[in-house]
Amino acid sequence: MTTTQNAAYPLETFGPYGAIPNGDGGYQIGTGNITEADFVNTSAPVSVTATATLTAAQVLNGLIIANSGVSSGAQTYTLPTVADFEAAFPSAVKVGATYTFRIVNIGTGTATAIVGTATGWTITGSLTMTIPITTGAVLVARKTGSGTWTLYRVA
Repeated sequence: MTTTQNAAYPLETFGPYGAIPNGDGGYQIGTGNITEADFVNTSAPVSVTATATLTAAQVLNGLIIANSGVSSGAQTYTLPTVADFEAAFPSAVKVGATYTFRIVNIGTGTATAIVGTATGWTITGSLTMTIPITTGAVLVARKTGSGTWTLYRVA
């Protein structure tokens, strides 16, 4: 076994920083501790009350609360154009890039939330996607070509 005892930072100490912990805190490398919960940071949800065209920033927030305080009627939430979405999401340059976000409909009565398309989008199944009251949807956007994305409802 070769050691680096005379080096400024012996390899055994992982340079000026300690080894990545394999217990509480830190990131897991390799198999890790599979019984630990996997937490991620999520921004505060964006609340949209009535029919609106969503901005790229709202979609990229990851969690949209729809129909806050609305009790009747269908409210349509139109996606931003693909050009606006890609301008705010420059790392999504390759075909096959995906982004997952959620919409929760907290409306009451008959206040459904409808996700509508804008230029460059295709929604699988129909031209709109309806989310009934007191439910939510997990949506996956996938880049399918130059200036085109498809939206899938996966849950």
